[in-house]
Amino acid sequence: MGEVAADIVEERVMDISLKDLSRKLEEFAKARDWEKYHSPRNLLLAMVGEVGELSEIFQWTGEVDRGLPNWEEAEKEHLGEELSDVLLYLIRLADICGIDLGDAAIKKIVKNAIKYPPKAF
Repeated sequence: MGEVAADIVEERVMDISLKDLSRKLEEFAKARDWEKYHSPRNLLLAMVGEVGELSEIFQWTGEVDRGLPNWEEAEKEHLGEELSDVLLYLIRLADICGIDLGDAAIKKIVKNAIKYPPKAF
C-alpha cells in the first residue's frame, strides 16, 4: 500500500473535518498539476456530472427504505463512492471560491431554524 493510501486508511478511524478534506484535495490537485483546471465553472460542471451518476443509482427504483436494508454491500459501496464524489467536488468548489463551507452551512442551519420554527403542539 502506498504512503498516501496508508495515510488515508489511518485517518478513516478519526473524524475528518471539511478543512481536512479541503487540504487533502488541494494536495491531491497540486501533486498532479490539476489546479489550473480547477476553476469554479469546471468544478461545478464536474459536480453536476457526479450528481447525475448518483441519480442513476436511484433511477427507476421507487422509494428506498432508510438504511437500504435490501441493498447488497456492493451497491452500498457504489452509492458511497458517488456520494463522496459529489461531496469532494463541493468542498473543492467552495475552497476555490473562498467560501468556508462549514461556517456557511452552520449559518444556513440557523437561518432555516428562524425561517422554519418548530411547530408548537
